[in-house]
Amino acid sequence: MIKVLLAGFTGSMGQKAINLIDTTKGMELSGVYSPHCVQDNAKYDLASQVKIYNSLDQIDSNYDVWVDFTQPDAVYENTKFAIEHDIHPVIGTSGMKDEHQKELLKLAQTKQLGGIIAPNFGLSAVLLMKFAGEAAKYFPDAEVIEMHHQDKKDAPSGTALNTAKIISANRDEDKASKDENKDNLSGSRGGTYDGVHVHAVRLPGYVAHEQVLFGGAGEALTLRQDSFDRGSFMKGVKVAIEKVADLDHLVIGLENIL
Repeated sequence: MIKVLLAGFTGSMGQKAINLIDTTKGMELSGVYSPHCVQDNAKYDLASQVKIYNSLDQIDSNYDVWVDFTQPDAVYENTKFAIEHDIHPVIGTSGMKDEHQKELLKLAQTKQLGGIIAPNFGLSAVLLMKFAGEAAKYFPDAEVIEMHHQDKKDAPSGTALNTAKIISANRDEDKASKDENKDNLSGSRGGTYDGVHVHAVRLPGYVAHEQVLFGGAGEALTLRQDSFDRGSFMKGVKVAIEKVADLDHLVIGLENIL
């Protein structure tokens, strides 16, 4: 039985994750965490045996997996806490800084503890990133457009930023059109990462969507994925929870365990 602690359980993704864990054989929701929650299982429709925490110092290490759907400003400390307490982290919260990811990679390596940081748990988004990496070898000129609901805290999304990194790593810079704009991702309502333009849209009615536009002489290629319901992410979350204990290091991206 995999004992799971869920951080950010009151949010939309947290609620989907509760349903996933409760209905999956071999998993048990043993604890939940949110800084602003109250100690009332009935209020949150949680089983009586589920422990509720509203501060990190209350949490013991009697858990196998830490699933995190919190906020960009909390995810680093949460992940660090999980690794330090030998709890395998499965992180779905985006917006973590690159330098923080590097620190966590080193910490997990030292502890020889497996974990997953996934910019996106949707299989269509994971495949889009994979296809974008392949296309970038032939179409070095590309731009990324991501569209999310108006309440998403970070911009650009972790998926869009990771897509830009993959494109940059795979394309031939010498063949790409020259762009004198410097990297500028603050807010990213139109910014660049290593020469790849990233555009973030925040509007009501959207859930999670991404397009990658590739342009060449006399032709163009468009890749697009759409997540219409947050339940679509749960397939990836399930895979991550089941496989994370088999790892001995921290990996970035769901594609690395599929």
